Amino acid sequence: MSTTNVSSTLESSKDLVKDRYPPQIKYIVGNEAAERYSYYGMKSILTIFMIQYLMIDKVEATTTYHMFTAACYLFPVLGGFISDRFLGKYKTILYLSVVYCAGHAVLAVWENQLGMYWGLGLIALGSGGIKPCVSAHVGDQFVKGQEHLLRKVFDLFYWMINFGSTFSTLITPWTLQAYGPGVAFGIPGVLMGVATLLFWMGRNHFVHVPPTGKNPHSLLRIFVSAVKNRKPGVKFLDGATEKHSSEAVEGVRAALSVGLVFSMVTLFWSMFDQHGSTWVIQAKEMNLHFMGMDLLPSQISALNPIMVMCLIPIMSYGVYPLIGKFIEVTPLRKMGVGMVVAALSFAMVGLIQTELDAGNKLNVMWQFFPYLTITIAEVMVSITGLEFAYTQAPRSMKSTIMSFWMLTIFAGNLLAGVISQINVFEGAHFFYTFTIMTLVAAFIFALIARKFKERNYMEK
Repeated sequence: MSTTNVSSTLESSKDLVKDRYPPQIKYIVGNEAAERYSYYGMKSILTIFMIQYLMIDKVEATTTYHMFTAACYLFPVLGGFISDRFLGKYKTILYLSVVYCAGHAVLAVWENQLGMYWGLGLIALGSGGIKPCVSAHVGDQFVKGQEHLLRKVFDLFYWMINFGSTFSTLITPWTLQAYGPGVAFGIPGVLMGVATLLFWMGRNHFVHVPPTGKNPHSLLRIFVSAVKNRKPGVKFLDGATEKHSSEAVEGVRAALSVGLVFSMVTLFWSMFDQHGSTWVIQAKEMNLHFMGMDLLPSQISALNPIMVMCLIPIMSYGVYPLIGKFIEVTPLRKMGVGMVVAALSFAMVGLIQTELDAGNKLNVMWQFFPYLTITIAEVMVSITGLEFAYTQAPRSMKSTIMSFWMLTIFAGNLLAGVISQINVFEGAHFFYTFTIMTLVAAFIFALIARKFKERNYMEK
């Protein structure tokens, strides 16, 4: 065979590999589906469990729900740090998954307020700690030239999340009513055990990007160095080049730029996660009889993952390419528009609450329209944010920047919990307040996005 033919064959093989998902992806995707079943199954009954079984008032239950969710997205900072510096992504995910399983066991065995807080604490540590590592671990399985597959795999990844969430949100509330909290919290615990086993089975197939160890050019060290060496007329981080390489400083500049972009997404999450708290409480006030069935308030939340699974292919293969014929569809544009759409969903919920406050007993299916609207927003903001966080992150900070993304969810839920606890805005005014706040945040986001310079840090 001639040299030309050999070269041609090799190039064809490379092209074939570049257009095929790495086979080890199935272990990560399977793990994610089972883990999300456990998480969303537990979370779908948490508000009702507190109100009906522990007799906690609805304001306190809403606050606890959002503080727990906030904690789940604060611990990613710890998980990302441990992963990037010491253990690597695989070991961090595996070890913290065991903690995650222990949290579910505590919830299932001790059906009281103290048991709930201990169980939720362990789940927050386990679930939160693995979050940035799992997303970044997916990206590590791809190489330069597979960017098109990375975008698709994050769609698949998110689809599987919602596949698990759909069934858990439909089944777990019924299990709670039929068999009580022990079984209802126990089944998600078993699924978390299955998720851990699936991930362990892929241990010899994964691409393991090693941790960077102690980093003399870490974000904090470079930031401190920049402060100490700041000079008039020089860009802030440029002062750090006296002790650190220009490449390291540029990496930190990228991280801070991404963090600034993400800061405004906080308001999106303060709204989105309320479909498991204030929207469930609203559904409890509505007529739950529909098409001959008596639905449970927590089951209405299943509309969200069902819609996500339908909307992901519609948006990816229909809406985005169509709009792309007229205007470039960038990640930042998708996220900005998604925030405006999310605000619209809360305006709809506010209108429903206005009718309920006036004494009109609306059917719960009126929530279909705000659920559809906020799910469109979720597909535009959440999936895009995962892809954006990975591609804009230097190798030494991929999990850390994924943690920045998680921190927006932490801050959003913290805000929702605080506003609920203050209880200044009641009824429809509560929902309208979030609508206005998110529209303002979307406007600021657009101003920041216009000045952002996109980079690409795909692994070679």
